[in-house]
Amino acid sequence: MVLAPFQTLLKKLDKLKELINDWKIVILLCLILGLAPFFPEPHIWGKLKWILGGAVGMKPMDWFDVLLHGFPWLLLIRLVILKFKSKR
Repeated sequence: MVLAPFQTLLKKLDKLKELINDWKIVILLCLILGLAPFFPEPHIWGKLKWILGGAVGMKPMDWFDVLLHGFPWLLLIRLVILKFKSKR
């Protein structure tokens, strides 16, 4: 059947939706991926300071780092916004 691969994909997307809407998973991602490496300072914190300082000398890899380490935080912000919207 032609639609079988699409049905499988939709099932996987539903599972992914469940994961990104799970508070425990998102907080765990923030603590592990969002803050790694932890010493001397969290990586995302260093990158944000660099950007706020003008992003002088940042290369494409540095921007990818910001995206990679910042994505869990964006998911968390999204969940917080959705939570407050649902309370209204």
